[in-house]
Amino acid sequence: MHDTAGTSDSAASSDGNSSPLASSGDSLETQGPQELRVDFYILDESSATARLKLACRLAEKAYLAAQTALVWHTDAEELKAFDEMLWTFMDGSFVPHEMLSEGASSDETPVLLSAGTAPPADVDIIINLSPDVPGCLSRTRRVAEIIDGDDSRRRAGRTRFKAYRDLGIQPASHNVRG
Repeated sequence: MHDTAGTSDSAASSDGNSSPLASSGDSLETQGPQELRVDFYILDESSATARLKLACRLAEKAYLAAQTALVWHTDAEELKAFDEMLWTFMDGSFVPHEMLSEGASSDETPVLLSAGTAPPADVDIIINLSPDVPGCLSRTRRVAEIIDGDDSRRRAGRTRFKAYRDLGIQPASHNVRG
């Protein structure tokens, strides 16, 4: 797995200027299974739409880098809205995706959407839109957490940040501006 759907050159950077679309040459192939990279993208906006658009951009970046992605959410209605947004978030953009089902495979569809079902195989990145830590962390070496300015989502994000630290993972934070 290569980390080119990444964010910054350092998983531990918190410079505040990181772009969610900056490329990184870091290779995750040499990391052990316990070395999970977690990046928190902090948006000032409180709209759920801004959060979903950033998730679309990250999914597109993964697809263009020939990576597999799982968009993890426990809210089936918001996941449907995200599914629709992937078709329209940017002119000329195409991100092949489908809802995770028994027959879905990241071999055929590089971006899978899940309302709480673990993927059948490992993925390069999990884009977490859920208020909880994904239950399938063992299926990836990279997690992207997107936090907007909504108070309840910020609180849930802080709880996830602490949960990752309790697991021995040092998440990186990146402030994303409009």
